[in-house]
Amino acid sequence: MVLGHSTAQDSAIEEMVTEKQVEAVHRQDSVNLLIFIMLLTLTILTIWLFKHRRFRFLHETGLAMIYGLIVGVVLRYGIHAPSDINNSTLTCKLQTSPATLLVNVSGKTYEYTLKNEVGSEKQSNIQDNEMLRKVTFDTEVFFNMLLPPIIFYAGYSLKRRHFFRNLGSILAYAFLGTAISCLVIGSLVYGCVKLMEVTKTLKGPFYFTDCLFFGAIISATDPVTVLAIFHELHVDVELYALLFGESVLNDAVAIVLSSSIVAYQPAGDNSHKFDIAAMFKSIGMFLGIFSGSFAMGAATGVVTALVTKFTKLREFQLLETGLFFLMSWSTFFLAEACGYTGVVAVLFCGITQAHYTYNNLSTESQIRTKQLFELLNFLAENFIFSYMGLALFTFQNHEFNPMFIVGAFLAVFIGRAANIYPLSFLLNLGRRNKIRANFQHMMMFAGLRGAMAFALAIRDTATYARRMMFSTTLLIVFFTVWVFGGGTTAMLSCLNIRVGVDADADQMAVPENERRSTKTESAWLFRLWYNFDHNYLKPLLTHSGPPLTATLPSCCGPLARCLTSPQAYEREGESACETSCNVRELENCFPTLSDLPKDKVFFFFTCFDSHIMIFSNLLNI
Repeated sequence: MVLGHSTAQDSAIEEMVTEKQVEAVHRQDSVNLLIFIMLLTLTILTIWLFKHRRFRFLHETGLAMIYGLIVGVVLRYGIHAPSDINNSTLTCKLQTSPATLLVNVSGKTYEYTLKNEVGSEKQSNIQDNEMLRKVTFDTEVFFNMLLPPIIFYAGYSLKRRHFFRNLGSILAYAFLGTAISCLVIGSLVYGCVKLMEVTKTLKGPFYFTDCLFFGAIISATDPVTVLAIFHELHVDVELYALLFGESVLNDAVAIVLSSSIVAYQPAGDNSHKFDIAAMFKSIGMFLGIFSGSFAMGAATGVVTALVTKFTKLREFQLLETGLFFLMSWSTFFLAEACGYTGVVAVLFCGITQAHYTYNNLSTESQIRTKQLFELLNFLAENFIFSYMGLALFTFQNHEFNPMFIVGAFLAVFIGRAANIYPLSFLLNLGRRNKIRANFQHMMMFAGLRGAMAFALAIRDTATYARRMMFSTTLLIVFFTVWVFGGGTTAMLSCLNIRVGVDADADQMAVPENERRSTKTESAWLFRLWYNFDHNYLKPLLTHSGPPLTATLPSCCGPLARCLTSPQAYEREGESACETSCNVRELENCFPTLSDLPKDKVFFFFTCFDSHIMIFSNLLNI
């Protein structure tokens, strides 16, 4: 009887201890999240001060990193959480590392999950580093929660006119340039690794595939600091379009390229030898993953457009915005669940949503969705940069090697130069509007590294080589954001790049014959696509464009009437009426062609911009 009472009492005490431990973990997690919220709050207040005083030498991302560094130093050296006497470290030797471990204690089973590898030299002080381990976020948080809004907003806010005008050059920089940068950086870093082997400063295996992986992740540029300054100063739109377009697609290419390098697996005992079959397999995987992710993202955008067109969700703006948000974010998880890349899918989903779905939304939802994703992008980006500063001191498995760091810095700059200058020379051979030398220097200078490089590096730190890459990536991000991002304004002045440019006014100042030749030059590759999109896709997916009854063959009349919305007929009628009125007004004012003053051409183009083709016919230009 006494034994049973003692067992029940012990069980009750154990339950109380467990509840206290759970409560302590909850409070610790709340403290950790509070730290990041306070970091963001402090960053926003300081940003306001900088903008009020018009300081441009430090962007909010660099500021967030500085605050993260300060908090990391305090957590690492200033705070020592007392060890719980109930904590104990038990060791058992297993052949594998299970993700979940079930431990039976006094007849009760507890579940423990795998966090990360702990080095033998750090096992003695693992309890003292509990605070530091708590602020180390799960890497999946970055990919599933922080990256999707950043990438989606890049596609959703894309200025399509300037983007598609320079699409050929942007694709060259993003695809071919990223591949060149990856190969150059990987080869130079491999030479540095061989030198480390000679000097006996290499502590573990470091293969050529590891070097190529480092080249892929560090080739992901993130010029958020530079582009923010460009936006504030209204820098030349062509330079902005080239740099922004490259950075948007470059992130997608870098993540697919790194996945393809990881998948490189030759046959044989030595899995790191060169194998032609494995190389072609990796290339095929790159093409398959990228095209599949692109198709999935575009398909999700098309489905959203159809849902918003053929339902009356616009009458309930909150439901409309909620559906748009959920379907956009679900694109990322759908692609990841199917084995594709969510970053590529959500990027092209954003572009598709901006081109089609945006036209179907109510005015309130259009404003709300843009503001919502802009806010999420701002918070997520600054959160990541704050965490970068924090991780420099709180990450437990850093591997800093001075020779590797110096070699990586040199390789990054040489790889960027090998990307920009040769490709610009080749592109200028076929461009009427040349990429000027000062633009090339600015693109070279603006090749910052940021959130994507950090997220790809922190996702896998299991081996010695990957830990060294992660630590070096952190230093490269710090240097490029602080030095190159802070020197953007001075570099713009040094290179004599135009600022204060109004894109629309600048376009109107170009003579009409040059504008028409530029349109012809930029549209030759996309003329068929534009006509197909204008005549069929837009009428099918949106309320704009000509009705399908006017573009589809007569045999498809019933289907066309079913797929064409009443709003399309209304808009067609309004447009035809307005065009007819403007033509009659012109004929009344200028009955003959000779009565039309030539010096009023730009006045008419400004006043009746939507009817440029009418004026062109009247002027016989």
